[in-house]
Amino acid sequence: MAEKKRKSTGQQREIDRILGDPVTKAQRPEMRTTRPVSPTANVSDLLQGMAQTGFQGRKLGESVEIWKKMLEDPGCTIFLGLSGAMLPAGMQKILIEMARRRYIDVVVSTGANIFHDVCEHLGVCHYLGHHYVSDTDLYEKGIDRIYDVFAFEQDFRWVDRGFANFAENMAPFRGSSREFLTSFGEWLVKEVPGRESFLSTCVKQGIPVFVPALCDSSIGIGALIARRRGVEIDIDQIADTDEVTTLVEEAEKTGVVYVGGGVPKNFIQQTQVIGSIHEKDLGGHDYAIQYTTDAPHWGGLSGCTFEEAISWGKESAMTLQVQVHVDATIALPIVVSALVGCGARRVRAGRKKSTVSRQGTG
Repeated sequence: MAEKKRKSTGQQREIDRILGDPVTKAQRPEMRTTRPVSPTANVSDLLQGMAQTGFQGRKLGESVEIWKKMLEDPGCTIFLGLSGAMLPAGMQKILIEMARRRYIDVVVSTGANIFHDVCEHLGVCHYLGHHYVSDTDLYEKGIDRIYDVFAFEQDFRWVDRGFANFAENMAPFRGSSREFLTSFGEWLVKEVPGRESFLSTCVKQGIPVFVPALCDSSIGIGALIARRRGVEIDIDQIADTDEVTTLVEEAEKTGVVYVGGGVPKNFIQQTQVIGSIHEKDLGGHDYAIQYTTDAPHWGGLSGCTFEEAISWGKESAMTLQVQVHVDATIALPIVVSALVGCGARRVRAGRKKSTVSRQGTG
């Protein structure tokens, strides 16, 4: 009552006397306000709230919004660039769900991720280890270390020989990594039906998987074992370049999701340059997301900003993009859970059949 009385009599309020007149809306530029995020058991709501905060929390929330826009765009083909040791780190089921729900259309991965994925499908396990340990002792015990994850070297060599034997059975073969891995994935589905993997799920869903640096992995080691036996096996990495570029050229729009950077990121990015060389100005990707722990000032591609990519024609000023500086083993489970939780569904339009086909001699 006293407050109302002061207002009616024109008497100055205590808060106005202490602080003075506030800045009016007309005195400041139009901007959206940040909103404190509230804790919640609903991951989708949490990420939506984080998108109104600051720093990398906001970037993480924004990445969900952009990914949803890709899924809702019927003309968009989504490319996943997968680097880092995601499979040994326990991301297999996250990736499987991404493929099953068609959150992605094309995969470009390091060979290591696909190799470790196949290992899990075959029953080869990765184990909880520790980063502070005697690596000399581990070596003597035949244990390999991936930061705080352990695995047995002999298990890996068993799978290496398996790839070699598979290559021998399908020889002579000359074709892209996609053709080779599609055949191997089909074999996994048939011979080990009780288990699943990212590769087998992609094969079932018709998602092509490319490994453009296949020789830089245990899959390449297996292929070398076969070749030294006299087997005619030739993974044509130039065919990989042509096939991925063709997929981009045929797409109405393209979106990219990069986990880390490295070869998978550049392999997808360079399709825009290849297209322009062949007088097909693709205009850059329409959507772009990256989860990375690298920084741009070191000059490497893994930390390269999407803004820098504009100068190459790989992105455009109109690209809806966000880069999140975060460990992908933190980002992927949260982001994919948010997409699942909000009921994100893939909107697909009718498409012409891709000219990318099985052309290998195997």
